Amino acid sequence: MTKQDTTHPHKIVTVALGDRSYEIKIGAGLLQEADKHMAPFITNRHVIIISDSVVGPLYQDALAASLAPTARKVDCLTVPAGEASKSLSQFADLMNDILALQVDRKAVLVALGGGVIGDLVGYAAASLLRGVDFIQIPTSLLAQVDSSVGGKTGINAKAGKNLIGAFYQPKLVLADMDVLSSLSAREMRAGYAEIVKYGLLGDASFFEWLEQHGAQVLAGDLDALSHAVMTSCEAKAAIVSQDETEAGKRALLNLGHTFAHAFEAEARYDGRLLHGEAVGAGLALAFDFSTFLGETTSQDAVRVKSHLKAMGLPYSLATLPAGRASEETVIHHMMKDKKTKDGALTFILVKEIGAAYVAPNIPTDAVNRFLKDQA
Repeated sequence: MTKQDTTHPHKIVTVALGDRSYEIKIGAGLLQEADKHMAPFITNRHVIIISDSVVGPLYQDALAASLAPTARKVDCLTVPAGEASKSLSQFADLMNDILALQVDRKAVLVALGGGVIGDLVGYAAASLLRGVDFIQIPTSLLAQVDSSVGGKTGINAKAGKNLIGAFYQPKLVLADMDVLSSLSAREMRAGYAEIVKYGLLGDASFFEWLEQHGAQVLAGDLDALSHAVMTSCEAKAAIVSQDETEAGKRALLNLGHTFAHAFEAEARYDGRLLHGEAVGAGLALAFDFSTFLGETTSQDAVRVKSHLKAMGLPYSLATLPAGRASEETVIHHMMKDKKTKDGALTFILVKEIGAAYVAPNIPTDAVNRFLKDQA
């Protein structure tokens, strides 16, 4: 459900989960007014703002100062920037740092940063004292449209991405369009890949809109950005409300991700390959694989790859900046995917643009033959 904030020009998308429902507020200037929006959740409580070494210096002090009059106490913690912080060792360090602040169960964690911070802090909130409240303030486009919404939290393991975690919903998400101006063009493109995903999995008209307005989104046009973020959040909220723990329909949100996570594992999360870049290639390969299996037409696959290419995203194995590997190595990584059941691979495939479906029991030899064709 979406509504307009009548006092400020912000859109509000509600994630409907009964007594755990929460709002995603989308618009400009939200970070400046964070105290007002967060007051119902932080009044007279101990707030711990957790950010990374890149985002922290930009926003952490100002946010802490604005929350101080409302909260009982405000502390700030910072972790190193990058995917490597989603590790068991960093999680342990963070938990010890939080506990050293003498927190109680009324503490509120605030995730101020991109997807790594959101995932890490969300899992910390789910685990700390067996669960404390947390708020998401996503500062990357990717986090605003995807990882901050829906309660998936977690960290990576040597065996693969996001294999340790919990479903744990935030109390509030503040998606401030203004903070996106600090992102690099590469980071904006990475976030855009997740926006494209929503059109491809269930909304062909949105994908058509992106074909016309994608350049404006990447250029930071406020109206285009707000529309893209809101539409993406609405799509995810609708799915999460129906299937919170990925027992069925929520798996559609993994379109392109079985390939993407394998590429990320091969690139060792070292920054050479951003998640959104891997997703871009993964989306293209999901359409190519669907074509290979006779599930869709090559025209749709060509259209998808053409758009990804126009937006500066990887659209094939050859255009990946990192993470390319042999067919056997890619399949080895895929076998560690959370959707794998009884040793069989599960993919999200498509019938056409806007019509994705869950395809279990895909034989590895079919994947192997497809990947060989891509080489």
